[in-house]
Amino acid sequence: MNDMVPIGSISPLATSSETTGAPVTLSRRAKAAVVVRLLLNEGAELPLEDLPDDLQVALTQQMGEMRSVDRDTLAAVAAEFAAEIERIGLSFPAGIAGALEVLDGRISQQTALRLRKEAGVRQWGDPWARLRELGADRLLPVLQNESVEVAAVMLAKLPVPLAADLLGRLPGPQARRITYAVSLTSAVTPDAVDRIGVALAMQLDAQPPRAFDSDPVARVGAILNSSSTLTRDDVLTGLDETDQGFANAVRKAIFTFANIPTRVARRDVPRLLREVPPDSLLTALAGAEAAGFAATRDFILDNMSGRMADQLREEIAEAGKIKPADAEAAMTEVVGTIRRMEAAGDLLLLTEEDAEDAD
Repeated sequence: MNDMVPIGSISPLATSSETTGAPVTLSRRAKAAVVVRLLLNEGAELPLEDLPDDLQVALTQQMGEMRSVDRDTLAAVAAEFAAEIERIGLSFPAGIAGALEVLDGRISQQTALRLRKEAGVRQWGDPWARLRELGADRLLPVLQNESVEVAAVMLAKLPVPLAADLLGRLPGPQARRITYAVSLTSAVTPDAVDRIGVALAMQLDAQPPRAFDSDPVARVGAILNSSSTLTRDDVLTGLDETDQGFANAVRKAIFTFANIPTRVARRDVPRLLREVPPDSLLTALAGAEAAGFAATRDFILDNMSGRMADQLREEIAEAGKIKPADAEAAMTEVVGTIRRMEAAGDLLLLTEEDAEDAD
């Protein structure tokens, strides 16, 4: 409907009272009613709710006043409407709200927020559509800080799986109060529900934009993954003294050479070995025992073909002592290969629970 020319702008049909079967003259409002009725009869989905309230009322009243239209008049109205549509070369959204929706993601968030505030418009026609697209992590803080009544309306309007997820994250007493309040939402008017949705959407939009896509734990973990063992251990020790909870979360996000036996499935080892450069694999395994990673070396050797494992053991013995820096660089390359395979979907790292079940 957004691409259609307003039906009210179509000129009235010419009358020809002396011609038998000539179409009758209809007002612009009547033409709109005829076109809408025709499209609905054909099964078209018309977003009439997007029209301003006064136009929805006028359309409904006009349809209520009409009884029947002869075939000639119907054909003339349809042809005129089709001709107007054919003449459209390009259409634009109505108002700042529509323009902001079209430009979403293409102009800065700061500019969009300023324009929205200056124009006094909301971002979405239906605020609940905006809220339904957000995950539980974004909605939970809002739900926790709202009154029981608002929280009940919020849960009642969200999809059942999302509402159940949110409810399960709340403390028991609060969850019970909100659940009871949901039973009272039948008395809430549609206008009140809409205002609540607008307020919640504006509250979420008012949150300052994040400069980083990932959370701090993931960022620190990624940095330490590429750091030397000495640096990584020193940083984690310092984090333990400052914020042990954050340090523990970072440890779970880190994946190093030492984590291979517990995070890589045995069946994936042959696939991994095909991706790691042979020289790097040999250097990493030859320097593993001196670095304290003998368990990782044995895990890799035990999960490849016997002939290849025997050959590698001979090469490891011939390699002799490996410089710590060379060994660490090779181990980092092995870990980087695993990370790239995971990102590409070629390998799935196990969780701690998976590793315990496997044992």
